[in-house]
Amino acid sequence: MPDMNAIGLVELSSIAAGYLVADAMLKVADVSLLLSRSICSGKYIVMIGGDVAAVRSSVDAGTVAGTGMVIDTFVIPNVHAGVFPAIAGTAATEMLGALGIVESFSVASLVEGADAAVKTARVTLLEIRLAMALGGKAFVTMTGDVAAVTSAVDAAASVCAERGLLVNRVVIPNPRKELLREMI
Repeated sequence: MPDMNAIGLVELSSIAAGYLVADAMLKVADVSLLLSRSICSGKYIVMIGGDVAAVRSSVDAGTVAGTGMVIDTFVIPNVHAGVFPAIAGTAATEMLGALGIVESFSVASLVEGADAAVKTARVTLLEIRLAMALGGKAFVTMTGDVAAVTSAVDAAASVCAERGLLVNRVVIPNPRKELLREMI
């Protein structure tokens, strides 16, 4: 298995193209397939991990293979370790500080935004929900103190907004404890 210091993703508007892109990405470089699946509204995502150069080569090959069907892409070097449990839905917390939520029209911009958020401020990513039962959108939830969550939400929202894909962002300073139950 290759070193996992980077992740990359290609988001496509076609399921068939998704399989083609996944194959191209895996053939061009020594990367691990982290996620390859159809998502809501008939889109497809392929996420890979490995060293930075291999991930860049793989995403470049996937972008070429998916010409005309690519919605968004990213390569995140030195991805924050908190991103993986949030994507897997295994991040847990007993208490909720301030609650931050960022919502995007794109899986790629949202994951990149979540990484920026957790690198910007001392927050815990609770969940990165990727387009399932969301009409193709994605969102991230995070917790921490109000100032940290505000900074983190601003960072994540900025990444999504730069691409014109930000749906909404909120910071709830003192959320009711019932919200945590709804999130798990």
